[in-house]
Amino acid sequence: MNNSNKVTCKKSFLYTGFFIFLIITTGFAVSTTFISCNKNGASNYLELEKNVKNPTTIEEYENAIAAHDDRIQEIIDIESKTGVWYKILGSKYLDKKMYGKALESFKMAIQYYPDNANLYYYVGVCAGYMAKASLDFDANGSNSIQKNYLALAESSYLQAIQFNPSYTRALYAIGVLYVFELNKPQLAISYLNRLLTVESKNLDGMMVLARAYYVTGDNDKAVAMYDSVIKETSDANRKTEAENNKRIVLDQAYNN
Repeated sequence: MNNSNKVTCKKSFLYTGFFIFLIITTGFAVSTTFISCNKNGASNYLELEKNVKNPTTIEEYENAIAAHDDRIQEIIDIESKTGVWYKILGSKYLDKKMYGKALESFKMAIQYYPDNANLYYYVGVCAGYMAKASLDFDANGSNSIQKNYLALAESSYLQAIQFNPSYTRALYAIGVLYVFELNKPQLAISYLNRLLTVESKNLDGMMVLARAYYVTGDNDKAVAMYDSVIKETSDANRKTEAENNKRIVLDQAYNN
């Protein structure tokens, strides 16, 4: 590659970054072709060195890296920014309730930041919304697409919790998913209790946990949890809901 090609490639990185910035700030879609100058751009950087086109020994690799340290750092910086741009783009799609587009953007961001708990949480959120929108449009009696999205939501929330065991939003989300979507309330209880050890007055979590206790037959704990909500809440509607739910639990307990 001659010097003019080097300059062209470097400029294209700058133009690409500016182009993506305009896209993100204006809200238009982004093509995945912006990731690099060209598909072989990163892999061919070492070949730019005249004296070490194909390093094979440790010394040759060290020399090549030293010769192109600035370019290597430039690649790292661009890759890092690309992951952030995907996350920002996903957030903008999410704000506009474009859940399918948001899901794809967050999935791409995970390619750059595979241990980021927030990204997995947002994938779970988007997958949950997509599950609700996955009707049987072909009228063939199958709900496999919905099940797949729910499974993705579950695995994403669990992955987020694995990276951050005290991640309250993910703990609450997996609780809701197990209680109201997957009909696995017994699995929700441990996660919701963990949520309440982090945020002892998380009233949303307390309401879902009370529901989980109720549907698994633990009426005493359900009543106790509703009592806690009634005591702690300042919201009249929430208090009424908790009182009504408590009454239902007690009525069932007395009738059995």
